[in-house]
Amino acid sequence: MTKVKIKVSNLYKNFGDHAVLQGVDLEVKEGSSMVILGGSGTGKSVLIKTIIGLMMPDVGNIEINGQDTTYLSGKARFRIMEKCGFLFQGGALFDSLTIEDNITFFAEKLYQLSGTKKRDLAAEKLHSVGLHSSILGLFPAELSGGMQKRVSLARAISTNPEILFFDEPTTGLDPIMSNVINDLIIKTRKDLGATTVTITHDMNSAMQIATDVAMLYEGKILWNGTKDEIAKTKNSYLHQFINGLTDGPIKVDV
Repeated sequence: MTKVKIKVSNLYKNFGDHAVLQGVDLEVKEGSSMVILGGSGTGKSVLIKTIIGLMMPDVGNIEINGQDTTYLSGKARFRIMEKCGFLFQGGALFDSLTIEDNITFFAEKLYQLSGTKKRDLAAEKLHSVGLHSSILGLFPAELSGGMQKRVSLARAISTNPEILFFDEPTTGLDPIMSNVINDLIIKTRKDLGATTVTITHDMNSAMQIATDVAMLYEGKILWNGTKDEIAKTKNSYLHQFINGLTDGPIKVDV
């Protein structure tokens, strides 16, 4: 039986009067690539930020590796975060730090790296995302958008995490660079033996990287299954979303 790596139960999150998550239930199997689909503003980013502990839920529970992590803080939260990597939507590189310092930002705090080991780690992770160590001394503004995204991925994997979270990894990229990032996500998962959770509204990306798919709409998971089951779905919400239809149960603002 496949182990459940992440379990989300009855998760609620409001911002004032605005209800974002309304009873989310989700299980992510160990070693899987879970893709969470949904349009803009459906709560996808809030969901993964709540799972990772960047936000606290109003109600509900989150388990990682069988441990309830919902309200952990301090050292206990830090021990959980050691096992996780996060690629933010905009990359979130530090403009004032070199590429080397960006990549090793978290690893340096964990491992007390010396100068040589720090540079070697940064070079190794750069190589794994297809970039040369000659850029280690540059700053993010000196790189293209696609290179910045790859540096962000190098940082996310710098601690060899068990779980990787990707927040809209192909946003703002052209189709070719989007496919480069998709291929790197697949490669990284295999190389690390990691479990990955990706949120996206890009169906091309989803179909490339997913083993499992969940659809979030109006704060709830409306469909959950394997990628192969999508083609046979009779769920009207998922059918409308994956086919980009204007007619259907999903409300379209015009």
